[in-house]
Amino acid sequence: MAHYDYILNHGTALIYNENTKVMESHQVSLALKDGKIASLQIEPSDTAEQTLDLKGLHILPGVIDSQVHFREPGMTHKEDLESGTRAALLGGVTTIFEMPNTFPSTTTEESFLDKLLRAEKRAHCNYAFFIGGSPDNTLQLSHLEKMAHCSGVKVFLGSSFGNLLVDEDSVFEQILQNGSRRVIIHSEDEKRLKDRKQIAIDSGHPRSHPIWRDEESAFISTHKSVRLARKYNRPVHILHVSSGEEMDFLAQHKDIATVEILPQYLTFSAPDCYERFGTLAQQNPPIRDIRHFEYLWKAVNNGCVDVIGSDHAPHTLEEKSQTYPQSPSGIPGVQTLLPVMLNHVHEKRLSLEKLTMLLTENPRRVFGLQNKGRIAVGFDADLTLVDLNKKMEIKKSWLASKSNWSIFEGMQVTGWPVGSFINGQLALKDDEILLPHSGKPVLFN
Repeated sequence: MAHYDYILNHGTALIYNENTKVMESHQVSLALKDGKIASLQIEPSDTAEQTLDLKGLHILPGVIDSQVHFREPGMTHKEDLESGTRAALLGGVTTIFEMPNTFPSTTTEESFLDKLLRAEKRAHCNYAFFIGGSPDNTLQLSHLEKMAHCSGVKVFLGSSFGNLLVDEDSVFEQILQNGSRRVIIHSEDEKRLKDRKQIAIDSGHPRSHPIWRDEESAFISTHKSVRLARKYNRPVHILHVSSGEEMDFLAQHKDIATVEILPQYLTFSAPDCYERFGTLAQQNPPIRDIRHFEYLWKAVNNGCVDVIGSDHAPHTLEEKSQTYPQSPSGIPGVQTLLPVMLNHVHEKRLSLEKLTMLLTENPRRVFGLQNKGRIAVGFDADLTLVDLNKKMEIKKSWLASKSNWSIFEGMQVTGWPVGSFINGQLALKDDEILLPHSGKPVLFN
């Protein structure tokens, strides 16, 4: 007879099959003890401090959002680590990787450790931080990328601020030569963006955003990234891939390049999104037209896409109301990531097993995450409980981000996160955070 902290009965768990390399659904009874998954098979004599009946629910490994911008330090009027992780947990996300484009940029050991201190005892979900690759720190990156709780090196090849823009090939090559972990890339060609910006200025309307920042701007940069990745034998991860041309190309280079996509690319298309939402739909790279929309969905289902992230990038409504293109690019999305994608499962655009791979197992593999992203004995007990039949409306009153808006607001969805375990404790139940500030920094191989 064994005694556990929790026994979870009658749920349908999404379990990765090591032999077939696919996610499978299994009826199991899970036992959790000391923050870990202790057993997938419960004996009649086993007992627990708490037993939960999860009949009718699906148990996912804790969802990982590997691209968020929580704006702390320096821009906390938009978001901070407390509000951003609160939004994540309410959306069923148990781990986030946060980006380095803050003030100051996260490019030094000092600034990285500062973020860890800021997150301690404030974060509602587990967390890690990227270090930014910049012209100022290329020679330090092989050390910086190995710091505990660092999710990798992020490079902005297209417009950024501070010291993070890498628009010289020589600097990018130095970054690729210094270190061994996968390099995470915002892929747009800065020269082409500068040359074409007058298109946006003359238009004065965000409908021109995907014309200014066209698919060629993205393709030039992505082609260069893969070419240089091969030259230096350094794996890369191309963020928010937005075009069919890139997907065609990347499908031929899966041995060196992994691929991320966003829910907004799979939900909206141009020009309709810009007519409906104006600058609220403005982000980089842009939401593109229906041809790309359909191509991106094919890439999700044919295995080209590895990861779905939110690219949660909040701005205030006042900032977003500026005249285009002075208006900032970015869309909040960490809280809506899972509900929106579960609705796509309901609409049969992809299977729950495929979605679970994209949100758990694949981020675990791509980033080398330790002990998370799987339902397996010995792994950390991070779990996301979902009700595939629950019908909800995404309402402003539910949103926790400081920005307090979403282009998904008003959307009727079927499928909802109804609970989360973080490090073996029930942290969320029915849209209520039961265990606040329980997030811990995560580790990487």
